[in-house]
Amino acid sequence: MLALFNGKVASPPKEITVQGDDSRKHDREIVDGFKAQFPGAVAVEIDGKCTMSYSHANQQLLRPRYMSVQDDIMCMFEGVIENMPVVRQQYGITRSITEVSLIIEIYRVLRDRSPYPADHVIRGLTGAFAFVLYDNTTSSVFVAVDCHGKVPFYWGGSADGSLVFSEDQKLVKTACGKSFSPFPQGCYFSSADGLQSFEHPLSPIKAMPRVDSQGQVCGSTFKVMRCSIVDRWAYFGSNRVGCELRYQDCDVFLVRFPEECLMPCPFLQERGSDDEAVFRVCFDNVVL
Repeated sequence: MLALFNGKVASPPKEITVQGDDSRKHDREIVDGFKAQFPGAVAVEIDGKCTMSYSHANQQLLRPRYMSVQDDIMCMFEGVIENMPVVRQQYGITRSITEVSLIIEIYRVLRDRSPYPADHVIRGLTGAFAFVLYDNTTSSVFVAVDCHGKVPFYWGGSADGSLVFSEDQKLVKTACGKSFSPFPQGCYFSSADGLQSFEHPLSPIKAMPRVDSQGQVCGSTFKVMRCSIVDRWAYFGSNRVGCELRYQDCDVFLVRFPEECLMPCPFLQERGSDDEAVFRVCFDNVVL
């Protein structure tokens, strides 16, 4: 499947755009190339803002593809949502629907009941999936990939500055040249929020330069930095105390508390100065 959004609707992140990359193709070339590669592909274009096209060619048995257009909302979905009955009950959907229709219904809730946390909505889905949604009413884009990256997904920038999505790495590489990247698992992208982690919503995302076998920079790989959360609240039991998270390795935080907030704690290992103490605590003992 292929989704292409005009730069006025959604721009490629600057981290995946390689300046001076002449290997990128223009939007019309990308769409025409997809149609030529998959003659039976279905394509929908909306006012030059968005083009979505998909084909069942080379479709894997456990990763079916769907496309649906409902009330100015267009969505493409690949994969399977394993907890469909639970999600349908949660959103009051009594009829039997496909995964792509479920995503549209969930998006409506997210849009119409704002503010409603997008990370909470997507985190409630289990399974292997990737989807791209466009709302023509608000000119909004919403994209997400499951927590384990079971459906490979890629994004990049075209020569016209448009944002390109596909599960086909070769297609995105051909269309975007060096200006493409794997879409990070457990994350979503929206016009309102940009790129965010729904698996770890408090954690920032850092772009790491990606280098090919010839030493050439090819966009970036995005990584959720679970080790750099700052200025959050920590709880010991039901007591909330202010904290600043200075640093953590993979499993351990170095947490700095004001002296007046100290309380008996079984994992106190060392004391700091007179006005503060330094705790080294396991992640499981702190709720953020």
